[in-house]
Amino acid sequence: MFEFIRSHSKLALGFLLLLIIPSFVFFGVEGYTRFTDGANATVAKVDRIAITRAEWDATHQRQVERVRRQNPDLDAATLDTPEARRATLDNLVRERTLLAAANQLQLYPTVQRMQRLFDSDPQFAGLRGEDGRISRELLAMQGMTPEMFDQRLRQEFGMQQVMAGIVQSAFATAGVANAALDPMLQRRELQLQFFDPAAYRARVNPGDADLEAFYKANEASFRRPEQAEIEYAVLDIEQLARGVSVPEEELRKYYEENAGRYTVAEERRASHILVNAPAEMSADERKQARERAEALLAEVRRNPAAFADIARRSSQDPGSAAQGGDLDFFGRGMMVKPFEDAVYAMKPGEISNLIETDFGFHIIRLTATRGGERQPFEAARAEIETEVRRTLAQRRWAEAAEQFTNTAYEQSDSLQPVADKLGLRLQKATVQRQPAPDATGPLASAKLLEAVFAGDSIRNRRNTDAVEFGTNQLVSARILNHEPERTLPLAEVRDQVRERVVASQAAALAREEGRKRLAELQAQPTQTLPMDLVVSRVQPQGLPREVVDAVMRADASKLPAAAEADLGERGYFVLRVTQVLPRERPPAGDLPLRGQLAQAFAAAEAEAYLGALKKRFKAEVVPAAVAAAASAPR
Repeated sequence: MFEFIRSHSKLALGFLLLLIIPSFVFFGVEGYTRFTDGANATVAKVDRIAITRAEWDATHQRQVERVRRQNPDLDAATLDTPEARRATLDNLVRERTLLAAANQLQLYPTVQRMQRLFDSDPQFAGLRGEDGRISRELLAMQGMTPEMFDQRLRQEFGMQQVMAGIVQSAFATAGVANAALDPMLQRRELQLQFFDPAAYRARVNPGDADLEAFYKANEASFRRPEQAEIEYAVLDIEQLARGVSVPEEELRKYYEENAGRYTVAEERRASHILVNAPAEMSADERKQARERAEALLAEVRRNPAAFADIARRSSQDPGSAAQGGDLDFFGRGMMVKPFEDAVYAMKPGEISNLIETDFGFHIIRLTATRGGERQPFEAARAEIETEVRRTLAQRRWAEAAEQFTNTAYEQSDSLQPVADKLGLRLQKATVQRQPAPDATGPLASAKLLEAVFAGDSIRNRRNTDAVEFGTNQLVSARILNHEPERTLPLAEVRDQVRERVVASQAAALAREEGRKRLAELQAQPTQTLPMDLVVSRVQPQGLPREVVDAVMRADASKLPAAAEADLGERGYFVLRVTQVLPRERPPAGDLPLRGQLAQAFAAAEAEAYLGALKKRFKAEVVPAAVAAAASAPR
């Protein structure tokens, strides 16, 4: 046949055109391009600029990888849920809105401000090389160039400035704070009596008619969802690593080639006295600052033992002056370059000359050093072996993954061949269409369960295609036994039904008894209840929240006030509020609580302002495109 096509290529081409052109007419060009166009579909817009599905997917993938780097043991399936993806899209819309506002308001920092931000902010210490500049190697590991980093930092600062005026200006006046704190901190003195359903169970003896009536009224709660008993095989990088043997000489070679990784980073502890002299200070003011610093240096040299006292009195660094200038231990890259160079050139107890930085003039005393020692090979051996095994396994992963995928597909009536070929252990589980709340690993993967409950998997009991449920983690499963959704017969759930009827009837008796006691209290307000307590919302004394809510809702204008709290099968409370007490002041006073209220107000105002910005810049999500993306395979 192939020889015929080669010999009659024009005839074959014409035949193909006869097939293709009518299908274009019937289905439309869109049907042929939807797969490639899906990535370019607009899922949201901000300021008339589209956010495509491809941008959304890439942003979510970066977020997932970032979280996995920070939490290696976290199950990847929990990061790729529809809720997590929608949160990523919402954050992307928020970011684009803030960027549009920063552009319009021209809130991006100057070059000088950017430099000071990078030099002084501890969060960037890990990106600074030994010369204090941005390390291209470290940025490259994060997939960025210095130019990309600079642009990203500018954008981050600009977005912060958009919200700074709202977030940093929020406050709670005394009147507003008191109005909010009084309901939370107010204390009430009360008496109460608890009617426990457990005390009434002996009086309950439901008959067959009771059980049948309850069962018929609550049939939906006795439905067992569709489920399947499955067999599954997992291939992951850890299994491959366990099967790798590493010669001793390879481990020692790795140790020598990566000596820096097994050397404890040297840290130094220093104290300093700072005389402020920022870059924008005039020449005369800077001269005066230098003279003041020189005078302090002379005083310190005359009496080194008084360094801490002089720092408390004269240092202009608000973060360390109160501690006698102590900066605690720090490593390389955590301080500005001139300061770091001076500290790492000193010996313990030594006092420096004046050190000039962008912040001003420093007098430094080195107080201690630690670290710098290399970890012995024997102590690091286990870690090295794990790392080398994983590296070698990573090299074998592509081949093993291909074998796993092909074997599971080609010999689809059993998972035993793939298990034998790769030395895997077959496991069993009972699953439903949705992951169980406590599911982990492959059983938490919605993609796997979707494949398991696909029509062909149910009918023919074939292996599913290999499903990636995490980085370097594949699984394939097949159904051993399938049970459709069904209502369990009364005979099968009789014990459960009886337990629920007994609990319901016992609770009804407790409620009836409690309401009689409540009626007596209301008729004769001077009667008392057996238990006395003082409660508030922050000190509930172990009472359920519903009970505390009932106490705080009671009409305090007519005391004593009788109230009830019906907890259903958990019991019934009769309450008697006798007195409203002044609210108890926290040990630190109301100031910390007022600060928390201010933060809550700031968050609410920021959310409202963001909503207004979204309207101004016409930010919108396209529901149809989001739904299509959610249902599309990934």
